[in-house]
Amino acid sequence: VDSHCTRPLSCDVVSHSTVAIVGGTSGIGLRLAASYAARGSTVVITGRDLDRATKAAATVGGPGTVRGLAVDLASPEEISSSLAEIGAVDRLVLSAIDRDENSVVTYDLASATRLVTLKLIGYTEVVHTLTDRLGPQASILIFGGLALRRPYPGSTSVTTVNGGVTGIVHTLAVELAPIRVNGIHPGIVGDSPYWVDKAAALESVSARTPLGRPVTMDEVVDASVFLLENGAVNGVNLDVDGGWLLK
Repeated sequence: VDSHCTRPLSCDVVSHSTVAIVGGTSGIGLRLAASYAARGSTVVITGRDLDRATKAAATVGGPGTVRGLAVDLASPEEISSSLAEIGAVDRLVLSAIDRDENSVVTYDLASATRLVTLKLIGYTEVVHTLTDRLGPQASILIFGGLALRRPYPGSTSVTTVNGGVTGIVHTLAVELAPIRVNGIHPGIVGDSPYWVDKAAALESVSARTPLGRPVTMDEVVDASVFLLENGAVNGVNLDVDGGWLLK
Protein backbone atom coordinates (compact mmCIF):
# COMPACT_ATOMS: atom_id res chain seq x y z
CA VAL A 1 0.00 0.00 0.00
CA ASP A 2 1.46 3.36 -0.99
CA SER A 3 1.64 6.36 1.30
CA HIS A 4 -1.40 7.99 -0.33
CA CYS A 5 -3.56 4.86 -0.20
CA THR A 6 -4.58 4.46 3.43
CA ARG A 7 -8.27 3.73 3.01
CA PRO A 8 -9.59 0.45 1.56
CA LEU A 9 -12.09 1.81 -0.94
CA SER A 10 -9.73 4.30 -2.56
CA CYS A 11 -6.98 1.68 -2.72
CA ASP A 12 -9.05 -0.46 -5.11
CA VAL A 13 -9.70 2.23 -7.73
CA VAL A 14 -8.82 1.30 -11.27
CA SER A 15 -6.81 3.83 -13.22
CA HIS A 16 -8.36 6.12 -15.81
CA SER A 17 -6.83 8.01 -18.70
CA THR A 18 -7.35 11.45 -17.19
CA VAL A 19 -8.69 12.75 -13.89
CA ALA A 20 -9.11 16.54 -13.78
CA ILE A 21 -9.35 18.17 -10.34
CA VAL A 22 -10.25 21.84 -10.51
CA GLY A 23 -8.98 23.33 -7.27
CA GLY A 24 -6.55 20.56 -6.46
CA THR A 25 -3.50 22.46 -5.25
CA SER A 26 -4.06 21.81 -1.52
CA GLY A 27 -6.17 20.03 1.06
CA ILE A 28 -8.71 17.45 -0.03
CA GLY A 29 -8.31 18.16 -3.73
CA LEU A 30 -4.58 17.47 -3.59
CA ARG A 31 -5.13 14.35 -1.46
CA LEU A 32 -7.63 13.08 -4.02
CA ALA A 33 -5.13 13.76 -6.81
CA ALA A 34 -2.56 11.66 -4.95
CA SER A 35 -5.08 8.85 -4.52
CA TYR A 36 -5.69 8.63 -8.27
CA ALA A 37 -2.04 9.10 -9.21
CA ALA A 38 -1.14 6.19 -6.93
CA ARG A 39 -3.18 3.93 -9.22
CA GLY A 40 -1.47 5.19 -12.36
CA SER A 41 -4.01 7.76 -13.55
CA THR A 42 -2.98 10.86 -15.43
CA VAL A 43 -4.10 13.71 -13.19
CA VAL A 44 -4.46 17.41 -13.97
CA ILE A 45 -4.81 19.73 -10.98
CA THR A 46 -5.67 23.39 -11.35
CA GLY A 47 -5.30 26.53 -9.29
CA ARG A 48 -5.41 30.25 -9.95
CA ASP A 49 -1.61 30.46 -10.10
CA LEU A 50 0.38 28.30 -12.52
CA ASP A 51 3.51 28.23 -10.38
CA ARG A 52 1.59 27.05 -7.33
CA ALA A 53 -0.29 24.43 -9.36
CA THR A 54 2.96 23.15 -10.87
CA LYS A 55 4.66 22.94 -7.48
CA ALA A 56 1.66 21.15 -5.95
CA ALA A 57 1.66 18.62 -8.79
CA ALA A 58 5.36 17.93 -8.15
CA THR A 59 4.59 16.91 -4.55
CA VAL A 60 2.32 14.05 -5.64
CA GLY A 61 4.00 10.67 -5.86
CA GLY A 62 2.92 7.45 -7.56
CA PRO A 63 3.20 5.95 -11.02
CA GLY A 64 0.64 8.29 -12.57
CA THR A 65 1.51 11.57 -14.27
CA VAL A 66 0.41 14.71 -12.43
CA ARG A 67 0.61 18.19 -13.90
CA GLY A 68 -0.57 21.62 -12.89
CA LEU A 69 -2.65 24.09 -14.87
CA ALA A 70 -3.76 27.67 -14.19
CA VAL A 71 -7.54 28.19 -14.15
CA ASP A 72 -9.29 31.10 -12.44
CA LEU A 73 -12.92 30.18 -11.89
CA ALA A 74 -13.73 33.76 -10.91
CA SER A 75 -12.90 34.79 -14.50
CA PRO A 76 -15.31 32.49 -16.36
CA GLU A 77 -14.68 34.11 -19.72
CA GLU A 78 -11.10 32.75 -19.56
CA ILE A 79 -11.96 29.17 -18.56
CA SER A 80 -12.35 27.78 -22.07
CA SER A 81 -8.91 28.92 -23.21
CA SER A 82 -7.34 27.84 -19.89
CA LEU A 83 -8.61 24.29 -20.38
CA ALA A 84 -7.80 24.10 -24.09
CA GLU A 85 -4.89 21.68 -23.65
CA ILE A 86 -6.89 19.10 -21.69
CA GLY A 87 -8.00 16.14 -23.78
CA ALA A 88 -10.48 13.40 -22.90
CA VAL A 89 -11.53 13.38 -19.24
CA ASP A 90 -12.85 10.32 -17.39
CA ARG A 91 -13.30 11.88 -13.96
CA LEU A 92 -13.92 15.58 -13.34
CA VAL A 93 -13.79 17.00 -9.82
CA LEU A 94 -14.80 20.57 -8.99
CA SER A 95 -13.33 21.21 -5.55
CA ALA A 96 -12.16 24.85 -5.63
CA ILE A 97 -13.29 26.95 -2.68
CA ASP A 98 -13.12 30.55 -1.53
CA ARG A 99 -13.81 31.22 2.14
CA ASP A 100 -16.04 34.26 2.08
CA GLU A 101 -17.08 35.43 5.58
CA ASN A 102 -19.81 37.83 4.62
CA SER A 103 -22.87 38.71 6.70
CA VAL A 104 -25.88 40.54 5.32
CA VAL A 105 -25.36 43.38 7.83
CA THR A 106 -21.84 44.17 6.62
CA TYR A 107 -22.34 42.87 3.09
CA ASP A 108 -19.23 43.00 0.92
CA LEU A 109 -20.55 43.05 -2.62
CA ALA A 110 -17.21 42.33 -4.32
CA SER A 111 -16.47 39.33 -2.10
CA ALA A 112 -19.97 37.91 -2.54
CA THR A 113 -19.86 38.39 -6.31
CA ARG A 114 -16.53 36.61 -6.55
CA LEU A 115 -17.73 33.57 -4.58
CA VAL A 116 -20.99 33.26 -6.50
CA THR A 117 -19.13 33.59 -9.79
CA LEU A 118 -16.47 31.07 -8.79
CA LYS A 119 -18.70 28.32 -7.47
CA LEU A 120 -21.84 28.61 -9.55
CA ILE A 121 -20.89 30.18 -12.88
CA GLY A 122 -17.27 29.01 -12.86
CA TYR A 123 -18.11 25.41 -12.00
CA THR A 124 -20.80 25.29 -14.68
CA GLU A 125 -18.53 26.86 -17.30
CA VAL A 126 -15.88 24.20 -16.64
CA VAL A 127 -18.43 21.47 -17.32
CA HIS A 128 -19.68 23.35 -20.39
CA THR A 129 -16.13 23.64 -21.71
CA LEU A 130 -15.30 19.97 -21.18
CA THR A 131 -18.64 18.44 -22.19
CA ASP A 132 -17.38 17.20 -25.55
CA ARG A 133 -14.37 15.63 -23.81
CA LEU A 134 -16.46 13.59 -21.36
CA GLY A 135 -17.35 10.11 -22.58
CA PRO A 136 -20.59 8.29 -21.65
CA GLN A 137 -18.81 6.45 -18.81
CA ALA A 138 -17.39 9.66 -17.31
CA SER A 139 -18.43 11.03 -13.95
CA ILE A 140 -18.39 14.44 -12.29
CA LEU A 141 -18.08 15.31 -8.59
CA ILE A 142 -18.93 18.77 -7.27
CA PHE A 143 -17.90 19.97 -3.80
CA GLY A 144 -20.28 21.96 -1.65
CA GLY A 145 -20.28 22.07 2.15
CA LEU A 146 -22.49 21.70 5.20
CA ALA A 147 -22.97 25.42 5.66
CA LEU A 148 -25.78 24.53 3.26
CA ARG A 149 -27.68 22.95 6.17
CA ARG A 150 -25.98 24.49 9.18
CA PRO A 151 -25.49 28.22 8.61
CA TYR A 152 -23.28 30.28 10.90
CA PRO A 153 -22.75 34.03 11.35
CA GLY A 154 -21.01 35.25 8.23
CA SER A 155 -22.07 32.33 6.02
CA THR A 156 -24.64 34.25 3.98
CA SER A 157 -22.80 33.76 0.69
CA VAL A 158 -21.31 30.36 1.51
CA THR A 159 -24.66 28.87 2.53
CA THR A 160 -26.30 30.28 -0.59
CA VAL A 161 -23.76 28.93 -3.08
CA ASN A 162 -23.65 25.51 -1.41
CA GLY A 163 -27.40 25.38 -1.86
CA GLY A 164 -26.77 26.20 -5.51
CA VAL A 165 -24.40 23.23 -5.78
CA THR A 166 -27.30 20.85 -5.06
CA GLY A 167 -29.21 22.43 -7.93
CA ILE A 168 -26.26 22.15 -10.31
CA VAL A 169 -25.84 18.47 -9.43
CA HIS A 170 -29.48 17.70 -10.15
CA THR A 171 -29.76 19.58 -13.41
CA LEU A 172 -26.43 18.33 -14.80
CA ALA A 173 -27.32 14.71 -13.96
CA VAL A 174 -30.40 15.13 -16.14
CA GLU A 175 -28.82 17.19 -18.92
CA LEU A 176 -25.62 15.15 -19.28
CA ALA A 177 -27.09 11.65 -18.93
CA PRO A 178 -25.66 9.00 -19.02
CA ILE A 179 -22.68 10.88 -17.53
CA ARG A 180 -23.07 10.66 -13.75
CA VAL A 181 -22.99 13.80 -11.61
CA ASN A 182 -22.84 13.83 -7.80
CA GLY A 183 -22.17 16.34 -5.05
CA ILE A 184 -20.30 16.01 -1.78
CA HIS A 185 -20.80 18.21 1.28
CA PRO A 186 -18.13 17.67 3.95
CA GLY A 187 -18.56 18.86 7.49
CA ILE A 188 -15.60 20.32 9.35
CA VAL A 189 -12.56 18.32 8.25
CA GLY A 190 -10.32 18.22 11.29
CA ASP A 191 -6.97 17.56 9.62
CA SER A 192 -7.46 19.89 6.66
CA PRO A 193 -5.10 22.89 6.38
CA TYR A 194 -7.84 25.37 7.31
CA TRP A 195 -9.03 23.58 10.46
CA VAL A 196 -6.06 21.66 11.83
CA ASP A 197 -4.85 24.47 14.13
CA LYS A 198 -8.30 25.59 15.34
CA ALA A 199 -8.41 23.52 18.52
CA ALA A 200 -11.36 25.26 20.18
CA ALA A 201 -13.57 24.91 17.11
CA LEU A 202 -12.62 21.25 16.70
CA GLU A 203 -13.43 20.51 20.34
CA SER A 204 -16.85 22.09 19.90
CA VAL A 205 -17.54 20.08 16.75
CA SER A 206 -16.36 16.87 18.38
CA ALA A 207 -18.78 17.39 21.25
CA ARG A 208 -21.67 17.78 18.80
CA THR A 209 -20.76 14.85 16.53
CA PRO A 210 -21.88 11.28 17.31
CA LEU A 211 -18.46 10.01 16.16
CA GLY A 212 -16.86 12.13 18.87
CA ARG A 213 -14.49 13.72 16.35
CA PRO A 214 -14.50 15.60 13.06
CA VAL A 215 -14.16 13.74 9.79
CA THR A 216 -10.74 13.43 8.14
CA MET A 217 -9.42 14.24 4.68
CA ASP A 218 -8.90 10.54 3.93
CA GLU A 219 -12.54 9.85 4.78
CA VAL A 220 -13.70 12.61 2.44
CA VAL A 221 -11.40 11.20 -0.25
CA ASP A 222 -12.96 7.75 0.24
CA ALA A 223 -16.44 9.22 -0.12
CA SER A 224 -15.32 11.15 -3.21
CA VAL A 225 -13.96 8.01 -4.84
CA PHE A 226 -17.21 6.18 -4.09
CA LEU A 227 -19.26 8.88 -5.79
CA LEU A 228 -16.91 9.01 -8.77
CA GLU A 229 -16.61 5.24 -9.26
CA ASN A 230 -19.89 3.59 -8.28
CA GLY A 231 -21.87 3.31 -11.51
CA ALA A 232 -25.25 3.25 -9.78
CA VAL A 233 -24.86 6.50 -7.83
CA ASN A 234 -26.15 9.53 -9.70
CA GLY A 235 -27.70 12.87 -8.75
CA VAL A 236 -26.73 12.38 -5.09
CA ASN A 237 -25.69 15.14 -2.69
CA LEU A 238 -23.82 13.28 0.04
CA ASP A 239 -23.17 14.74 3.50
CA VAL A 240 -19.89 13.55 5.03
CA ASP A 241 -20.05 14.80 8.60
CA GLY A 242 -19.84 11.88 11.05
CA GLY A 243 -23.44 12.57 12.07
CA TRP A 244 -22.76 16.22 12.96
CA LEU A 245 -26.18 17.31 11.63
CA LEU A 246 -27.94 14.96 14.06
CA LYS A 247 -26.98 16.89 17.20
